[in-house]
Amino acid sequence: MSTLKTTAQFFALRTLVRGYALLGDPYAGVMASPPDRDPYPMYEKVRAKGDMVRSRMGAYVTPSRAICDSVLRDSRFVTATFDEASMVPITLVQNGEKIVNPVQDSFLMKNPPDHTRLRKLVQPFFTPRALKDCTESIKKIVTGYLDRLDDRFDVVAEFASQVPIQVIADLLGVPDENKALFARWGSSLAETLDGVWSHKQLKNLHATIVEYNDFIDVLIDERRRDPKDDIVSHLVAQHDDLSREDLVATTGLLLFAGFETTVNLISNGVLKAFENPHTVAPLSQSPEYAEGFVEEVLRLDPPVQYTIRWPGERLELAGVSLPKGMPVMLMLAAANRDPRIFKDPLKFDPTRSNAREHLAFSAGIHYCIGAGLSRIEGSIALHELFKRFPNLVADGPVTRRKSKLIRGALRLPVRANETKRSLVVK
Repeated sequence: MSTLKTTAQFFALRTLVRGYALLGDPYAGVMASPPDRDPYPMYEKVRAKGDMVRSRMGAYVTPSRAICDSVLRDSRFVTATFDEASMVPITLVQNGEKIVNPVQDSFLMKNPPDHTRLRKLVQPFFTPRALKDCTESIKKIVTGYLDRLDDRFDVVAEFASQVPIQVIADLLGVPDENKALFARWGSSLAETLDGVWSHKQLKNLHATIVEYNDFIDVLIDERRRDPKDDIVSHLVAQHDDLSREDLVATTGLLLFAGFETTVNLISNGVLKAFENPHTVAPLSQSPEYAEGFVEEVLRLDPPVQYTIRWPGERLELAGVSLPKGMPVMLMLAAANRDPRIFKDPLKFDPTRSNAREHLAFSAGIHYCIGAGLSRIEGSIALHELFKRFPNLVADGPVTRRKSKLIRGALRLPVRANETKRSLVVK
């Protein structure tokens, strides 16, 4: 695909989406919304239109928790990549060969039987027993990074990103000196998960994926020569059953998903604590309260805002006839605020009895394989952070991530001081 052709396509797509968004189209509204704008009022406008809202862009949008859950568990619906959802399919190549995308080419975007086969290979590392065994090491990692902090620091750069990166690096057996690459790769990939919308984005994505592929290829070769007690060595041992693409994509998905969701969970949790100061004391005092706090953060301000499914056959959903291939945007963040499921849904309540009914980690066969790990990391990190800094306050503007799909802070400056400043989000 030539640069001229892709630039023209991106321009046409942006113009189309922005035009429909101005007309109140729900699908276009999500796609065209600036990443730094609060999306929740827009979601409520969609909810006011009904459970299944038709988009002029050839899709349906649903804010219903019941419908979202039903679709996620229905084998007749298949996954759709966000490249496909953006309507400009992208295939990245280098020297005439396809470059493996750690998200788009992973089992996250595959359907059975490939999804089942690949997910099964890594499932043993994320069972409750396996996660229980690594809880103490997570506490040590959290404490270690807290010990490095001064009275002023950036929550994201110096803590929220460092903890999950260290955890997943240990699980994958990645040397410490390579950890700095993960955050950069994560930010680059996160910005394109809801589609590539410009030639600049495409160029940055290409550079990131090439660098990532080279890194993973070297890591796999090293583990093949010298196996360790880590996930990569385990996958390499199954190499006869895995193509290079599956091996590289699976490793990369764990690397990316292993910290990208959690860093945003932690940053969103800090913001919720600032907005709800009455929760800080119990959060700092009780690990059990911290667990409930994390569930309520996941419900009210989830890191992943939506997902997309396609019917693999003509079918009916909530009284609507859907032809094969009709995209359905599942507004997970809106579903988590469904008043039919959650009483007083806009209230942040860490003691909410049914908070875990949220869909922040999806549902069905694509339920996040690392959900348990993310919960443990999030609750330990937030509990220990406010235990160490009970008077933590904002110390400047919060900068949001440049993604409509992934919601979290890119920069979150704070200080340990009793003189509180107002929180500014830009």
